[in-house]
Order: sequence, then C-alpha cells, then structure tokens
Amino acid sequence: MCDTKYVSLESSARLAALVAAVSQTEQLTDILDGLGEAVYLVDRDRTITFWNKECERVSGYSAREVVGRHCFDEILRHIDDDGRRLCLQLCPLAHTMRDGETRRCRVWLHHREGHRLPVRIVAQPIRDRDGTIIGAIESFSDDSSLASTRARLVEMERLAMVDPLTDVPNRRYLEMALSSRLAEVRRYGVKVSLAILDLDNFKRVNDCHGHVIGDAVLRMVATALAANERSEDVVARLGGDEFVIVLPHADEDAAVGICERLRMLIAGSALEQDGTAVRVTASFGVAGAVEDDDFESLMQRADERLYRAKKRQNAVGSRVGP
Repeated sequence: MCDTKYVSLESSARLAALVAAVSQTEQLTDILDGLGEAVYLVDRDRTITFWNKECERVSGYSAREVVGRHCFDEILRHIDDDGRRLCLQLCPLAHTMRDGETRRCRVWLHHREGHRLPVRIVAQPIRDRDGTIIGAIESFSDDSSLASTRARLVEMERLAMVDPLTDVPNRRYLEMALSSRLAEVRRYGVKVSLAILDLDNFKRVNDCHGHVIGDAVLRMVATALAANERSEDVVARLGGDEFVIVLPHADEDAAVGICERLRMLIAGSALEQDGTAVRVTASFGVAGAVEDDDFESLMQRADERLYRAKKRQNAVGSRVGP
C-alpha cells in the first residue's frame, strides 16, 4: 500500500521544483544526474523520457534500454507487499497524473540481474506554467539491507566465511552465527527460528540451460534473499541449491510468514537469458529453537520439515513447512 511516511516533503518538493524551474534539457539532465537518487520522468502517455545514472545503478537497466518505452511495459515489474503487479492497473504514476496527488510507497522492483529488490518510491506530477499536468516524476531508493551486508562481507571474506559463488555467508559462518543465537536462547529465553530452503526441480535448470546459467540462478536467489533479509538475519549457502536463514527474535509463526514472503519474491524473480526468462521456485522448512537445541538438532528438525513441505506441496500448494 502507498502512504506518506517514508520520503520527506522537503525532498519531494525539491525534485518538483527542479523539474519546474529548469527548462533546458541539457541542464535538466546534468542536475537530475547529480542528485544522488534514482529519478525518471514520464509523459502523459507514460513514455519514459529520462532515466538518470542512479536509476541505472539501483535497477541495473541502462537509459538506452528504457528511454522511449512505456512504464507499463513492466520493465521494473513493481509488486506490492501482497505480490500484486502494479505497473498495469495500480501504477502510482498513473494515479498521480490522474488526480495530481503525490504518492509514496514501498514496493519491490525487478532488478536486471533477476532478483527482487525492495525500494521506496515517491511519484508526483509535473505541471506546465498553467498548472496542467504534462507528466510525472518518480524517484526511488534502495531499501534493502544489501549496503550494510556488503560492508560486513568484506571482513567475513577475509576470514574465508563467504560462499565464493553467491557472496553470502558459508556454512562456517552459519555455524558461528547460529551457535551464538542458540546461546541466547538458553541464557535469555529469546526466540530464534531457522529456515532451510532448496530450489524446486533445480536439476532441470542445469539440464536445460547449462551450469553457467544454473550458477547465475543461484546468485539471483542468494541476492534476493540477502536484499530482503532483516538487519539481524543471516542468509547462508550450505551448498548446491540449499540455503539456510537464521531468524532471530522470530517464533515459528513469524518465521513462516517471513519465509512465505521470501518464497513469493523468489518466484517473482527471473533471469533473462537469450529472450527467455529462467524462473525457479523454492520450498522451505522452518523450525523454532528450543532450550536444549544445538546446531545439528535444529538443522535436522528444519530439514525434516523441508522434506514434509515438499511432500505436501502437491496436495495443498504450500511450500513452507513449520
């Protein structure tokens, strides 16, 4: 849902003032490129007329790929918290041009590399001197934990705790992080849950597209998980197509809800390859830690629930097993 609490009115007004004040295209380009935030413009037909350098950095799409296309061509394929596609009937830019109101939302865009990335957007109308709406401007910013995660990974990489293929923590780091959280369970009674996931029918991806594409899909999934984790969570790769997520301060019910969203975001990701979208889905097993758990016992319980979830998915359609 869109609301008004995420982007300051000062920032919003500044962008609108820039567009209204600058009449020369070259000047406008220089100013909007220098803003340090992703900004693009559309006309009344929702044709993208400008795409700045920060848009390229955050989304992975170059200006050459998007300028001249319509935003409803679903380049960014925005979805909301419920997985609804926004680019057609629910587009904030379209509604803003219709009623002249500024809108602020948190949505998920589709990155060029395939993963879903959470962003905060502000959409507002562009008016001519007579006040007629002639287009709209949208700014968006990365709302993932990737920036802080990457800073942590520099030190982790030095200690050989990063999976070289996916750039997420490996089993060694997972064992340290989970053991530390389990000590908190025993000492303070805090809630900690663990989720194990693997990709459904991943062998088919390797068989049909080759291992290079298979590796790219694993990187896509790892990035989607890391981009959408909470700041205290740990996403690690065990090996193959299997990942583990440590979820501090989450009981089983909360963990299942988190994993349902991650499952949806993975299913909504796609790796573009020679005009073909390579997609995967994932199944999850979730287990809440108890006082006498150690690393192996909690992992085993989550793995058993993953197995049950895979057996149950054909019957009830669920791929998250508590």
